[in-house]
Amino acid sequence: MTRFSDPQRLERLIEGLDRFNATPGKGTTRLTYTPEFRQASDYLRGQMEAAGLTVREDAIGNLVGCLVGHNPALAPVMIGSHFDSVPNGGKFDGPAGVIAGIEIAFLLKERGLVPERSIEFVAMIEEEGTRFGGGLLASRVMTGKVDMDEFLAFADDAGITVADAMQAYGLEPAQAPLAVREAGSVYAFLELHIEQGPVLEAHADDVAIVDRIVGLGQIRATFRGQAGHAGTTPMNVRRDALVGAVAALSQLPDLARAIDQDAVLTVGKMDVRPGGANVIPDLVSFTVDIRAPGEEVVRTLIDQARSVIERVGGNGLGVDVEEQIFLPPVPLSAELHEALSRHADTLGLKRRTMVSGAGHDAMIMADFAPTGLVFVPSRNGISHAPEEWTGYDQLARGVDVLFLALCELAGATPQS
Repeated sequence: MTRFSDPQRLERLIEGLDRFNATPGKGTTRLTYTPEFRQASDYLRGQMEAAGLTVREDAIGNLVGCLVGHNPALAPVMIGSHFDSVPNGGKFDGPAGVIAGIEIAFLLKERGLVPERSIEFVAMIEEEGTRFGGGLLASRVMTGKVDMDEFLAFADDAGITVADAMQAYGLEPAQAPLAVREAGSVYAFLELHIEQGPVLEAHADDVAIVDRIVGLGQIRATFRGQAGHAGTTPMNVRRDALVGAVAALSQLPDLARAIDQDAVLTVGKMDVRPGGANVIPDLVSFTVDIRAPGEEVVRTLIDQARSVIERVGGNGLGVDVEEQIFLPPVPLSAELHEALSRHADTLGLKRRTMVSGAGHDAMIMADFAPTGLVFVPSRNGISHAPEEWTGYDQLARGVDVLFLALCELAGATPQS
């Protein structure tokens, strides 16, 4: 079996990046524009420069390393992923794709390969949406899918806006529109990601070549009641926002079960205020994440969830439902799927075609440029947790597939 990438270097790069983490020993927490995020960006810049790339930080903090081709007038191929995390998550979700790109840059440098078409290696911000909400922010900004005034007004749980966080990070919010890419400015986009599920491991497959990404909807429900003393307010006069919220969210999972066996619905974040053990909650908000292969199913589930929430909220409580994001199912490039599959076969890898149940920057890039996505196995299917793990030999196999595909797209000929 032909091998190009170096599993030991991949390990050094992943472990090196994971040092910049707000919760060492308790998983990986690296939120956008925090001090550890800046340290991680500086680390990635150093590795990109060591791999021979010219590096810049764009107007919203994405890190871009460029290998200039023989014909820089041609639109570049882009490869990469994100380097933010969920709270107490794993070290591979996102960084595996960023490090895959840097490893490929090292491979090109070591072989003296200068492609015909330039290559951009990107490390993106705020894919998870953990700090500012919505998710996939970097790729949505880059492709012009976000109103810039709205983007700068997004705020975290502490009320810090994107604009304020950018300034503290060393960026100028007024320059944020410069991060938007012109149509045709990217020739193709490639991403590697851990599967975040059990399928590859269960079938002993080396890689999956993703052909489409499920539709995604996210809403936020907010219930408003009346705060009061836990010991002196009679039960029959209470307007308890938490009781209303729980009554609504307890009904939501059954909506997904009833409509489609491939649909999933998750309530993963809740905020209860004032937050005192002896105070009746007067404001509760929670998120609802909905995913399904069919656009109509996602739309229907959003409508049904909204109906349940508003019906419960009408029982003496105020209620608001905000749609934060809607992304229809996204087909990826058939041509890149064929090329990635062919290169996996050339390498002697066991592969499968897969639908991605998780949203990735690839789903945003797919209608901006031809896009390909490769999955590598996740041990026990675990992700978004400290136990998240992919073996470095497994990661290297996925990197090799992307290396050959990238060389083909950019016009470089590797020697085994």
